[in-house]
Amino acid sequence: MIVAAIANLGIAAAKAVAGVISGSSAMLSEAAHSFADTVTELMLLTALKRGEKPADEEHPLGHGPERYIWAMLASVATFVGGAVFSVYDGVHTLVHGEEPGDPLVSYLVLGVAFLLEGFSLRTGIRQVRGEAARFHAPVTRYLRHTPDTAVKAVVMEDSAALAGLALAAGGLLGGQLTGSGVWDGLASVLIGLLLVYVAWVLGRSNAQLLIGRPLPREMRAGVREELLSVPHIVDVLELTTLVQGPREALVAAKIDFRDVASAEQIEWACEEAEQQLRERYPAIRRVYLDPTPGPGRTRPAASSR
Repeated sequence: MIVAAIANLGIAAAKAVAGVISGSSAMLSEAAHSFADTVTELMLLTALKRGEKPADEEHPLGHGPERYIWAMLASVATFVGGAVFSVYDGVHTLVHGEEPGDPLVSYLVLGVAFLLEGFSLRTGIRQVRGEAARFHAPVTRYLRHTPDTAVKAVVMEDSAALAGLALAAGGLLGGQLTGSGVWDGLASVLIGLLLVYVAWVLGRSNAQLLIGRPLPREMRAGVREELLSVPHIVDVLELTTLVQGPREALVAAKIDFRDVASAEQIEWACEEAEQQLRERYPAIRRVYLDPTPGPGRTRPAASSR
């Protein structure tokens, strides 16, 4: 990811130079876009490093959610660094106009950037397909619901980058054919709106995970099924699940055990339930089971001496 960030920074500089030479606001918008992508990738790298820190006494549940804070900041960087500048520059061009310059350098930069971004997107899609296959889920559904927002951000931003390059090329071509800067300004505004959408989707995904998102419905049904398959467990009265990271989840449940189950059998059942859940869903790292009487029954009163 560091190499990708350095490459994006170089592309941003090339786009900026091409934008100044050609007088294209769309190219300058693309330069802001690439610079925002650089900042985003550095923040995502920070998110990965911080989120992998092990649990300690001060953070007993680990540092998994911290990655979503940094990923949220990355989406803000995309919005502020790319979208705001692009929309502003495009509106300024539409209102005040511009004199189109020589677009040759811009076309060359766009062509090289398209190849690099296409290769990056291809790599990201391959990773998403592998993860989706592991969970037996369609690619689009996995990408929509995955808690690995770093992978989601890379795929979305690379897709937006390719679309932005196409818009910039269209703006340059329109200006070249008509001699009007309107096409270039319109392309810049559209690039900005595209980045607004990407920032909103990524920001919403990270916000949901920071607030607390449960495991998917199918997984919750599977967790309940595994618990009920354990001997001595009669019913699952309440089930709470929480996604704490891309491969880290918590399960807590109130369990009704057989009335005649001994303390030793209940302890064994809890250990067996945890083992079965982890075997079926390796992402489940923490399991908390609370023996609770079912409806109509109460806990035995504690004896007093």
